[in-house]
Amino acid sequence: MNPKEISKIGDDIIEVICTIYDPEIPVNIYALGLIYDVKVNDKKDVKITMTLTSPNCPVAESLPLEVEEKVKKLACVNNVKVNIVFEPEWSKDMMSEEAKLELGML
Repeated sequence: MNPKEISKIGDDIIEVICTIYDPEIPVNIYALGLIYDVKVNDKKDVKITMTLTSPNCPVAESLPLEVEEKVKKLACVNNVKVNIVFEPEWSKDMMSEEAKLELGML
């Protein structure tokens, strides 16, 4: 696969991730800054590194599974692995300007 194809798959993945919302905050998890990295290799395997708003997040188990399941539905990907990390620790500074505006923080 060439870099343009990999980039297109990455864009498709991000589009799917933008449909997933944190149940406590009415903003998608990408705009919240919970997605730290999306990597796609030549075999169309996907590795997503993400965090949660806190380690005690009530959706700590279900949210990563939702990300994995929705991304797996894309015809352009094979395997999907979601890794949860807590470093760097998530903060409101990681939110997009759009998310901050939506939540009245600007």
